[in-house]
Amino acid sequence: MISTLIKEIEETISPSSIVVSSNIQKFFSSTKKKAYIRGTLTFIDLSSLEFAIYVVEKGKKLVFDKYRFQYIDSRKRLIFRYDNAPHYKGISTFPNHKHLQDGSVIESTFPRFPEILEEI
Repeated sequence: MISTLIKEIEETISPSSIVVSSNIQKFFSSTKKKAYIRGTLTFIDLSSLEFAIYVVEKGKKLVFDKYRFQYIDSRKRLIFRYDNAPHYKGISTFPNHKHLQDGSVIESTFPRFPEILEEI
């Protein structure tokens, strides 16, 4: 199942006409039931997406223990960030949330790679 997630990421990036470079690293536990996936994508306008995902296979389910998808412009200013750091307890999707460019924080769920690239 972790391999399915990795395949989704790679298949989303590979045909994309807006991604000019990518660097993805994958680290697995000895049982292959846990993984840390991180990387950076650079886009044609020199903006970039930095991401980190800690994922665990539990039965037939993937559990995203920690994640961060941070999209920044070419001057390194935040455009948006999805994460599940345990703050913003008042948000109904706690701990999942999205930081916006204006500094506000809104509800969100774990975003899939195709959704993120579509948003970008």
